[in-house]
Amino acid sequence: MKKITKVLMSVAVVAMVAVTLSSCGAPKAAVSDEKVVEMYCSGPQYLSDATALRFTAIGTSMDQMTSKKKAMSEARAGLASQIETTVKSVIDNYVKSSIHNNKEDLSNRYEGLTREVVSQVLIGTRTVCEQMTKTKDGNYKTYLCVELGGPEILTSINNRFSRDEFLKVDYDYEKFKKTFEEEMSKLGNR
Repeated sequence: MKKITKVLMSVAVVAMVAVTLSSCGAPKAAVSDEKVVEMYCSGPQYLSDATALRFTAIGTSMDQMTSKKKAMSEARAGLASQIETTVKSVIDNYVKSSIHNNKEDLSNRYEGLTREVVSQVLIGTRTVCEQMTKTKDGNYKTYLCVELGGPEILTSINNRFSRDEFLKVDYDYEKFKKTFEEEMSKLGNR
């Protein structure tokens, strides 16, 4: 009886070890079908941070220039969306921290001017990375990262807000700048 128990115990230990080793072994079949793709213009240095907003995009075409134009168009659209989101957050916090009789009207006014600024400010974007590859099927693939510095965004907003007679009464540049810089610093902490 002792001998049978000892044999069963040994078999159980060997089975547990085998199961453990097989689960830590070679990758599953599905993973062997996959290939790691190198992403150009991507990584920590291309993320938005406290100094600049950045956006990376890819464009593919049979034509080199069309590939580049597609990537630039996508990158600028993504950057515009990011600027609008960041500035909207700044305006929401700025208006909330300021006491105004007509808060809703001011907020709507600020948001309207922000959309104008976003359209104008994209002209100052810089390409910080550009890579072009040719795929197996003969298409061109362009990887782009564009950025727009925080100071450029702030200057454009300030110029536009300062010219608006309605907003100029309640607009405090230093307070707005502080709120803007706080929002930009949150990007660096992500």
